[in-house]
Amino acid sequence: MRATVLGPLKVWRGGTELDLGPSTRRALLAVLLTQADRPVPMSEIVDVLWGETAPRSAPNIVHRHVGALRKVLGPQPGSSPQIPLLVRASGGYRLELGTGRLDLLQFRALCSRAAEHRRAGDDVECVGRLMEALDLWRGPLVSGLSASVRTHPLFTRIGREYPDAVKDAADAALDAGGVHLERVLLSLRRAAAAHPLDEVLHARLVTVLLRTGHTRHALQCYQDVRKRLSEELGLDPGPELAKAAEDALRTHALAGRSTFPHAPPAQLPPDLGVFTGRQAEMALARGLLPADGGSTRSVVISAIGGMAGVGKTALSIHWAHEVAHRYPDGQLYADLRGFDPGGATVGPEQILRSFLDALGVAPEQVPVGVDAQASLYRGLLAGKRVLVVLDNARDTEQVRPLLPGAAGCLAIVTSRTFLSGLVAEGAHPVALDVLDDADARAFLSRRLGHERLAAQPRAVQDIIGSCAGLPLALAIVSARTVMNPHIDLAVLAAELREEGSRLATLSAGDPATDISTVLSWSYQVLTPLAARVFRHLSLHPGTEISLATASSLLGLPEARLRPVLSELIGAHLLTERFPGRFVWHDLLRAYAGELLRVHDSPKDQAEALARLLDHLLHGAHGASAMLAPHRERLALPAPVDGAAPVEFADREEAANWMEAHRAVILAAVAYGPARLHAASRCWQLAGTVEFHLDRHGRWQEQLTLQSAALDAAERSGDLSGRAHAHRALGFGHGRLGAGGRAREHLTTALELFVTGADPGGQARTHRYLAFFENKEGRHEAALAHYSVAHALYTDMGQRSGRAQVHNEVGWTHILRGDYTHALVECRQALDLHHHLDDVNGEAAASDSLGYAHHHLGAYERAVDCYRHALTLYRLLHDEYLEADTLVHIGDSQDAAGDSAEARTSWRQALLILDRLAHPDAESVRQRLSR
Repeated sequence: MRATVLGPLKVWRGGTELDLGPSTRRALLAVLLTQADRPVPMSEIVDVLWGETAPRSAPNIVHRHVGALRKVLGPQPGSSPQIPLLVRASGGYRLELGTGRLDLLQFRALCSRAAEHRRAGDDVECVGRLMEALDLWRGPLVSGLSASVRTHPLFTRIGREYPDAVKDAADAALDAGGVHLERVLLSLRRAAAAHPLDEVLHARLVTVLLRTGHTRHALQCYQDVRKRLSEELGLDPGPELAKAAEDALRTHALAGRSTFPHAPPAQLPPDLGVFTGRQAEMALARGLLPADGGSTRSVVISAIGGMAGVGKTALSIHWAHEVAHRYPDGQLYADLRGFDPGGATVGPEQILRSFLDALGVAPEQVPVGVDAQASLYRGLLAGKRVLVVLDNARDTEQVRPLLPGAAGCLAIVTSRTFLSGLVAEGAHPVALDVLDDADARAFLSRRLGHERLAAQPRAVQDIIGSCAGLPLALAIVSARTVMNPHIDLAVLAAELREEGSRLATLSAGDPATDISTVLSWSYQVLTPLAARVFRHLSLHPGTEISLATASSLLGLPEARLRPVLSELIGAHLLTERFPGRFVWHDLLRAYAGELLRVHDSPKDQAEALARLLDHLLHGAHGASAMLAPHRERLALPAPVDGAAPVEFADREEAANWMEAHRAVILAAVAYGPARLHAASRCWQLAGTVEFHLDRHGRWQEQLTLQSAALDAAERSGDLSGRAHAHRALGFGHGRLGAGGRAREHLTTALELFVTGADPGGQARTHRYLAFFENKEGRHEAALAHYSVAHALYTDMGQRSGRAQVHNEVGWTHILRGDYTHALVECRQALDLHHHLDDVNGEAAASDSLGYAHHHLGAYERAVDCYRHALTLYRLLHDEYLEADTLVHIGDSQDAAGDSAEARTSWRQALLILDRLAHPDAESVRQRLSR
């Protein structure tokens, strides 16, 4: 039997979780488990379970629950007898349990070992044991029990052991020179969120944020806790917290320059050239900002709400462009897709990640979790003047983490619903209704011309009345009229009157049910091919589709499709946002989907979806082959006819395609019909882009993608797909510091690869497990995994895999401080990669070899190795790794005492990094400033 209390209360026998019964019995077991191996008096048990409301029969109730627990926890019929776990003792009960059976006892044992290492002066080992201990906590102590039980002092005392261990880990990591500091930071964030008034804990958080380069976030953290202490306790920060804040302020002052490492972001979509009317709403919006153009006293949040198709986005973008000059530090924009017909709402974590990317935060510096990311985001905006437009929000909760918290910023939020939560918190609402007659007339006049309207005033009035002032309806009517310049407005008005009874409802609520009447006017005049293209585009799961992707989806050559898309653009059923990239309103997509279900057979839809997925899958596969030709890849069947995979001329083109299609690929794998009808393509697509997402630090996206892939594989019973998805999920969780979940997924993946007789999958999973053993300082365990992987690759005759293992083993020896042994392994890797003509692998091995020589003091040899790697990276046109290698060369030159040469190398690296707007440029500037 084993049990957990550091999180949900659970008990297992073998692999089966036991049913622990009603809440009182669970609470009793929680008391006995947390006090394991010591007697718990009856009075203490009764106090925890009932407090002052305990019934007279409380002891008898406890006895009955103990009897029930003995049956649950005791030996099963037919099993060998064992010593009873639950015994009477000192007027109460004692639960006898070994350390290995309870996570709380394991946690305390690890903390005790950590303290021994600390006393012995081994801070590195101390941190390792404490992080092992902290990984055992999966939530608040005995979560799931009633609040009255969980807040009893018996449990709250134990709950304090977590933040105390986090503080100890922070102290040891700081004293060890920053070992495991990023991992400790994750635990500090979680503990600080759970204990918002613990000054000592927050002082550690501020210090560690400062040491890991998050200066602005450290300052924001201090300001937040100082405010809480003042408002809730009426206290000023104590000396430890004040000292940490003083250090952060000093570091911030020394930085002496903008947080943004490159030009301010400018993400606003183009303004609508024919924007008309909305004078009252624009006046209200303008009135929210100071007339003198000065800084606002607090952030202004304008929540623009209204029905679908009423023009919220057009107004918000028009206003944003009008005031953009007042926000010189940048403009951020995101479509939250709150009412996407395919259910692909964008979570705040995805938007936060894209905003942090735009603000220049390096992937490795992005913290884990929405709360921590939002805190960093607000810290970056502190003291800045930034405009943030959040379009098409579902609700307040989706928006709240994305709002800036600094004076001088402006956030514009649009939604179909009234965001009462934001308004209650001080947002300024701008209610957007349908257009009045004057604005509707101006709307039509801007598009059709004053003369045409003046010639038939009665017909124009009828058209305005039938469209009920809905801008989307008016835009579609205008498009039809422009496309058919000879149409009589009176005839058009008569057509509208026939459907007027349904259109009138648009002014009273959501027009989604009747907007099809309006949309049908444009659809009915399309050519048959354009109508088919319009319907099939609804199968595309993303917000934007490229010409090449549309060509595959429709099974049409690009030359034939281009004029058809132009016809849809002319009918205002599609918009070309950028050359060759098309978007449309979600209502248009929903309408096209309805038509698809009516007019096209399931077979046609399935074939179109297969072409789309094969286009993306083989495109991603080709890009991956171009970027890393010797990396292990999935074997794919040939694409279906019409899929037309993209071919790439060079690495840059492949990298650009992969990044441009990243969001579409994520949406495609998560798309319900795709997972249901094309499960194998879904998990293969996820597996193909795994390396790209990992290299770019998009680990949260990785988890979302691979979870969808796992769902698809499990639905179809695809063992190989399940194995690959579990492996990728394990690596993603490990990247984010969730060591326990990483091991669970990787262990499952390994079992599945063994069952499926896939030695390549087994080898790669062993390498992943080794990677995380190294991260946690268990280098011998890592070497054991590498040994198994090497044997598997040898049996397969997979020399490229063996070469990669040699390099990774060499790096493991570098981590162990065994640089001589590292040289042997890295040379073997270098020779193998060179023989295989694997330029990427050879460059990586040369870099590792240089690193080992550097640490042995052989700086000239280190520079020779680095220069070889540099030559190869230049052949590959990999500018980032070229710059990274130049930094290494400069480091070795500097260590050898040749500071002039070192500065030359660093300057060359800086030129590249600045051109790439890469955050690593800052560390190079620091080298040069020394």
